[in-house]
Amino acid sequence: MRRFRKNKAAVAALTILFLMVLAAVLAPFIAPYDPRELGVTALQAPSFSHYFGTDDFGRDIFSRALFGARISLSVGVVAVSISVLVGFFFGMISGYFGGFIEAFIMRFVDVMLSFPSIFLILAVQTMLTPNIYNVMAVIGLTSWMGVSRLVRAEVLSVKERPYIEAARAIGASGPRIMLRHILPNVTAPVIVAGTLGMAGAILTESALSFLGLGVQPPLSSWGNMLQDSQAYLRDAPWMSLIPGLLILITVLCIYLVGEGLREELGG
Repeated sequence: MRRFRKNKAAVAALTILFLMVLAAVLAPFIAPYDPRELGVTALQAPSFSHYFGTDDFGRDIFSRALFGARISLSVGVVAVSISVLVGFFFGMISGYFGGFIEAFIMRFVDVMLSFPSIFLILAVQTMLTPNIYNVMAVIGLTSWMGVSRLVRAEVLSVKERPYIEAARAIGASGPRIMLRHILPNVTAPVIVAGTLGMAGAILTESALSFLGLGVQPPLSSWGNMLQDSQAYLRDAPWMSLIPGLLILITVLCIYLVGEGLREELGG
């Protein structure tokens, strides 16, 4: 942490992310309007009564952006958690046991990687009912392959070290060795990968919602706010500018934090 604090860009990015998460958590208390409430003045420019202006239905964009942050950030966290858990499991199993198990899992990973992820996600989403839970599950279950390869490589390196041989010599079981001795030594690069993967998950959710296959109205996310703004790029540019900037700032901050972690953890 002392070394991380010396990285000013990463610390500033982490501070911005913390404020965004805090604003999302406190959205019901901060938002001046109900994000689903229809107003009498549509396409109103930013003002003191509507900080970010209003959309084509007169809804307050500031309130919608706050509640949209809850959706977009939640999708990123949950999707990456699913991705890391699945990737960690397959990577640990394949790296530790090797042989046929490793070959089978890695060939399955290769098959999954051969599909363009965005088209795979779109295909699955068209077969399912588009909602926030399906978005989280689909993104998480289609993005674990990189984590599994990373974990496998780390396990292959760690399992040959003397302390692992010593644990085997005293009769420690395979699960105990994996959980007590290997797991703590392979988590650092996974933390970095998960942090960077969160940015990708937020971008993927935004793309799905923009295409109408992600979070559905009346829930607001930054992606479907961009979708709503398509017809008003000239007349009401703030409708697209606000959610676009929020996505940009969030993803950039996550990448800066991830790079800071990579430098300090050696991921």
